[in-house]
Amino acid sequence: MGRLVRKPVVPDLDLQIAGLDSVLQADMAGMQMAGTVAGDNYLERMIKYIPGEVVGFSMLINAILDQAMKSGGPDAAMAGLPISTIAAGALVVGCILTPLFCWYVREDGDAWITNAVVSTIAFPFWAYLMGAVVFVNVHDGNLAVILVLTFTVVSGLAYPAADRPKVAAQQQAAPPKEGPRLVEAFA
Repeated sequence: MGRLVRKPVVPDLDLQIAGLDSVLQADMAGMQMAGTVAGDNYLERMIKYIPGEVVGFSMLINAILDQAMKSGGPDAAMAGLPISTIAAGALVVGCILTPLFCWYVREDGDAWITNAVVSTIAFPFWAYLMGAVVFVNVHDGNLAVILVLTFTVVSGLAYPAADRPKVAAQQQAAPPKEGPRLVEAFA
């Protein structure tokens, strides 16, 4: 099991015959076919969409900012910048680091773009739950739990599209070489 959500893979069968693709797949729904690789199930997706590494990084930064805010009072500053500005910057940096992390740890078969989008949307919810300094004036622990639980349950519904090996190979194939056409050869 990888760190990111895995895409399902449809078997390399000749189901693409003149519109029979949807008919055959509908008739075979629920049947396990050779060569099929199931993607992650709902619970696995729900867990993998949590940006745990970036939330951990954010918690460390916010612990430092929180300590500076407690010792300096409401007008606390670091290097001449208000703590609230630094906290907002830390939230933005976390939102930028989330898709970069997904890209960095990706492997073949990972739906890293889907993972990056959902995890980036999830990051502010988790930052709010963890009591990020940027939310100090509006933080409500009960609301934070409700928001994170709701988002996490809904995020499991984000399902990456299946890979179709034969279609992908056909799209990557080079165009046919120019030469005499069969009709022209017999004329």
